[in-house]
Parts: sequence; structure tokens; C-alpha cells
Amino acid sequence: GATVLFLATGALGSEELSTSGNPLVEALGDTGAAKVVNYIGLAGLIASFFSIMYAYSRQTFALSRAGYLPTSLSVTNRRKAPMLALIVPGVIGFALSLTGEGAMLLNMAVFGAALSYVLMMVSHIVLRVREPGMPRPYRTPGGVVTTSFALVVAAIAVVATFLVDPIAALWTLGAFAAFMAYFGLYSRHRLVANSPDEEFAALAAAEAELK
Repeated sequence: GATVLFLATGALGSEELSTSGNPLVEALGDTGAAKVVNYIGLAGLIASFFSIMYAYSRQTFALSRAGYLPTSLSVTNRRKAPMLALIVPGVIGFALSLTGEGAMLLNMAVFGAALSYVLMMVSHIVLRVREPGMPRPYRTPGGVVTTSFALVVAAIAVVATFLVDPIAALWTLGAFAAFMAYFGLYSRHRLVANSPDEEFAALAAAEAELK
């Protein structure tokens, strides 16, 4: 990333690349090297599809199984694959790609990721403060200090998204608000008590009461 920042800017100038969506390729110009970079990027993008599909389907399946999303999304086929959890988010994503707002969708993804990092860092700090003696198979190097640094960086990324594309940030906040409203008004009253996720939560609550 640092190499592209300095070399691409040095080749074409900061003003020329300030609005570029693909600075490295534009800096290389109409050459064979630019085509090679494009092909490598395309191969990486296709390879990432598999991890993306696995991630969104698994998360949709888990949230549906626990009752946070409609339970129909966790229905599996005869091969035990969560068919609807794979298809429905994929159709939504494909439909959004047809809007032609690729840059805004990317900024929305960045904002959502940065916000999730903020929540993860806060959760880690709270857990370390409230449960300092909890057995942990893995401990973060540096502990709360490292997490606090990551929290500051993630918070800066959240603020930066508002500065770069406030519309994308507001759309993402709207999506979060819609899901929170769905949970508050509907799904929290219909959680599946015997799902693995809820069972773990119930066991943790019972252990806390015994202490």
C-alpha cells in the first residue's frame, strides 16, 4: 500500500490520481505490466468470492437459527447446506451491484467494517475489565493497550467515512437502525431458546448467577 501511494503519485502526480479508482494501473499506463496487475486483481477478486459466500451464508444461518432473522433462512437441503442463507443474501448483493453505485457500496462496506471493529474492540475491553480471571485459550498481545490503539484507529476510520462519503455512511447507519428495530420490535420475542447460540448464552448466565 505504501509503495503504491508513493510510486503511483510520483509517476502521475497527486492531482492526476486524486480521483482515480485504480491508481496503480493508471500509473503503469497502457503497458503489459498494467494488464498483468489487472489480471492478478481479477483473480484475487474471484478467489475472495468463496470466502465471502461462506461468511455471509454462515452468519445468516446462525442468526436465523437463533431467531434473530426469519427462521426460514436456516432451513437446509438434503445435503445439509443452508440453501436460502446462500441464495437470499447473494440475490440482494447482485441486485445492489446493478445500481451502478460501486463506489458508494464500497464505502458502505468500509463503514460497516470499521463500525464492527469499534464494537469488537469495545467488547474486548469490557470483557477484560469485567472478567479479568476468565480462562482464555488466546490472549491478545498487549491486552487492553493494544485493543485501545486499535479502537482509536477504527474510530478514525468511522469518522473518515463520514468525511469521504456521508451518504454511504448514513445509508449504512440506516441499515443498522432497521435491523435493530426489527430485533427490538419482533425477533427478540421469538428467539429460539434451544439453538446452540442461545444455549451458550443461557449457560453463561447460569454460571454467572452461581458465582
